[in-house]
Amino acid sequence: MLKKIVKHMLITILSIIGLLVIVYFLFTTYYPSFGGDITKEQQLVYKNSEQFNNGKFTNTKAVPKDLSFSETIQLAYTFFTTKVPNGRPKENLKANKIDSTNVADYKGEARMVWFGHSSFLLQIDGKNILLDPMFGKVAAPHTLLGGNRFNEEFPLDIEKLPQIDAVLFSHDHYDHLDYETILKIKDKTQRFYVPLGVGAHLKAWHVSPDNITELDWWEETKLDALTFVCTPAQHFSGRKFNNSQSTLWSSWVIQSNTENIYFSGDSGYAPHFTQIGEKYGPFDLALMECGQYNEMWPDIHMMPEETAQAGIDVKAKKIMAIHWAGFKLALHDWTDPIERLKNKAATLNLEVITPEIGEVIKVKDTINNYTNWWDNY
Repeated sequence: MLKKIVKHMLITILSIIGLLVIVYFLFTTYYPSFGGDITKEQQLVYKNSEQFNNGKFTNTKAVPKDLSFSETIQLAYTFFTTKVPNGRPKENLKANKIDSTNVADYKGEARMVWFGHSSFLLQIDGKNILLDPMFGKVAAPHTLLGGNRFNEEFPLDIEKLPQIDAVLFSHDHYDHLDYETILKIKDKTQRFYVPLGVGAHLKAWHVSPDNITELDWWEETKLDALTFVCTPAQHFSGRKFNNSQSTLWSSWVIQSNTENIYFSGDSGYAPHFTQIGEKYGPFDLALMECGQYNEMWPDIHMMPEETAQAGIDVKAKKIMAIHWAGFKLALHDWTDPIERLKNKAATLNLEVITPEIGEVIKVKDTINNYTNWWDNY
C-alpha cells in the first residue's frame, strides 16, 4: 500500500514538473517580450570578440559565479520572502512635467531629462538620444511577474516624444530593454546602438536590421559630429533561463565637440572604470549605477561607496546616481543608494547631483542647487 502511494506521488510530481517545463517552453517561445535568440551564424561572427568564449559572452574577470539550481531557488526564496521596511516610497514618485513643444524645438546646450531608474532623454548637438529607455510598468516579461515602478507618470508622455535620432542600450535585462517600450518608439527612432547580440531582440520586435548598429567593447561609431563608444562593464545578460550570457553588456561614452558624457549601464566595481577614465576622461557628467545591490551579488552591481570611487576612476567632474528610484529589485531601503553615495562622495570631494525625475539637467552646469527630494517620500 505504501509503495503504491509513493509511486502515485512520484508520478504526480513528475507530471507537474513536466507540465511546468512545457508551459515554460511555450511561454518563452511564443510570448514576444522574451525577444530573439542568437543564431549559430551570429555566434560564428562573435567568435572574433575577445569577450566571447565557448558560446557565451564573459567578463574580463571570471564573474558572476554560475548558480546551481538549489542556489537559484534559495536566492529567489530569500528575495521574495524578505520584508524590507522602506523598500518602496510611501507614495508614487511625482515627475516634473516638460512641454513637448519645448523638447521638440530645443537646439540649445546639451541637457538631459531623467525618466527614472536608468532611462534618459539626452538632447545634444541638435540630436535627441534615449539612453536605456524603459517605460514599462514592471521590470519583467509580464505585468504579473514584477512589482510596479515607483513613478506611474513620466515627464513627457512617450507618445509625445520627438523624433529620436539614436537609442543606446547597455544590455538586455528587463529593467533596461522593454518590449512594450520598443513598440512605442521604434517607428520614430532612426538608429539603435547596442552591444553585440542585443540586436536579435530588436529584430524579433520588427525593428529593421538596417537601423541597428552592434558594437563590441572599445569600438567607436559616429553620428554626424557625435561619437559613441561601446565601453566595458562587469555584468551579465539574458532574458530567459536558456539564453544567459548570449548577448554582450556594456557602458557608453558619448562625445560631442564640447561635451563628454559617461553612462555606466549596470556593472560591478572593476578596473575598467580606470581604463575608461584614462582613455576617454575627464567627463563633464558620469551617470553611475547605484542601486539594486546586495552582498549576495557583489560582482555585478556596485555598493554605493564603490560607485563614488568609480566616479573618481573615470575622472568625472560630477556624477549622478542611476539605477535607483525606479524599481525594487534588491533588499535595501529605497533611499539607501543615494544617501550612502552622497556620504562617501563627500569624503572624496566628488560632486553628486540629485535631480528629480523630469528635472532638466544641463550637462556642463557648474551650479549644484539640487535638493534631497526623496525626504518628501
